[in-house]
Amino acid sequence: MAKASALPSAHHAPALEMRGITKHFGNVEALSAVSFTLRRGTLHALLGENGAGKTTLMRIAFGMISSDAGDVKVGGISRRLHSPRDAIALGIGMVHQHFMLVPEMTVAENIELGGRGRFDSDASANKLRLLEEKTGFAVDPSAKVSSLGIPAQQRVEILKALANDAEVLILDEPTAVLAPAEAQDLLARVRDLVLNGTSVVLITHKLRDALRYADDVSVLRHGRMVLTGAMSDFSEQQLAAQMLGREPRTTVAKTRESISPAGESVISLREVDFIDSSGVRRLHNVSLEVSAGEIVGIAALEGSAAWLLRILAARLTPTQGRRVLPERLGFIAEDRQHEGLASTFTLYENVALKDIGKRKGRIRWPAIKRQTLSLIERFDVRTSGVDMRAQNLSGGNQQKLVLARELDGNPDAIIAENPTRGLDINASSMIREHLRRARDAGCAVVLYSSDIDELVDLADRVVVLREGTLIKTPLDAGAIGNALLAGHRRLTDE
Repeated sequence: MAKASALPSAHHAPALEMRGITKHFGNVEALSAVSFTLRRGTLHALLGENGAGKTTLMRIAFGMISSDAGDVKVGGISRRLHSPRDAIALGIGMVHQHFMLVPEMTVAENIELGGRGRFDSDASANKLRLLEEKTGFAVDPSAKVSSLGIPAQQRVEILKALANDAEVLILDEPTAVLAPAEAQDLLARVRDLVLNGTSVVLITHKLRDALRYADDVSVLRHGRMVLTGAMSDFSEQQLAAQMLGREPRTTVAKTRESISPAGESVISLREVDFIDSSGVRRLHNVSLEVSAGEIVGIAALEGSAAWLLRILAARLTPTQGRRVLPERLGFIAEDRQHEGLASTFTLYENVALKDIGKRKGRIRWPAIKRQTLSLIERFDVRTSGVDMRAQNLSGGNQQKLVLARELDGNPDAIIAENPTRGLDINASSMIREHLRRARDAGCAVVLYSSDIDELVDLADRVVVLREGTLIKTPLDAGAIGNALLAGHRRLTDE
């Protein structure tokens, strides 16, 4: 066998190589001497808990931030990346967890944004057609991004990277906002890109997705690389243990027989209708009772539960019907970036936002800071302090802060909308545990989850929201799925 060259050609060198990467944010060490290698023509899963440093490492690779120490090689050559433009010029593209598209511009305009010369809509549309043939990602070039659903926007982001001739594609939690079927379709198409020569980094906390689609795997924990190698060498349990630094924590739910009977009614909807601002009837004749000390699960097709949840959370007013809600009510919105937090506010300012319309008199900031510090400690929010801005927290820690704020003071009811979506194993387990504890303390909990198994695991009973009405169903994943699909098939046929 011929001996490898001491200086491999770009063709044989790793697509991306990072050595000794260290990064501090103030006094917080986000990355400590991390090394990472992406082999050419492979899909490499980068795993870790929320806040482990995954996104920070790949933002350095994309030139968004600079490291304090270390070396980045692209195609075997050391490079200094001062901006994303430098990375794009070297064939690196990144699709961010929170999309970077301009909503009021068309797909074609977004694809060409940042380019040079005069915008040519016909040339851009032709480029998109060629990319569609190559990737299977179909979008309408003339559609405004604001008119597209989340899966279509995800496709636009990927096409934008590929339109710049990306040979290395970094995907940051690409399935976090997708329904299970949409996620599997996306990852299957990404796998096809890899087979055609693209090298992909998949940042994810979803072990099963990584195990199914990745060739290689690396695990970051608290800013340090603790595992790297071929995916075939590791089991799901081994990867989970490395992500957490121990075996995954499991919470044993109370059996249905051992749960105390639910108390008096806390939330009541009677014959509620809701017509949105476009004149579309979203809810029709909805009646629901939720008692103290129970978790009621809401199963619904993706996106169709939003109006019911916001009526229950007092964010929307029914068009007609009767609604009774408790005074002390918490709401955990799925979109923590826009509904859950004020991203440019500090953590203690975000805690102060709770019940802001009900408070009177002066805000006692020292007391709010002490309250925030207590919540951070109790809910394991990993942060540099209460003065940190919410936008600088990882997604999982943002969610834990929202949960801590909304559960503080033992509310009479909690409305939770996909509270574990996009979170790692440990954060998801912790949030489920806190919802159970709230239920056991007498709180009335309404839980919507796009994960039917999660509903069955957590809820004492489940109702299906289908075509704007509620349907009773057994606490069984198969029965719930069939009830949802029956409505979906009918809508499709129509």
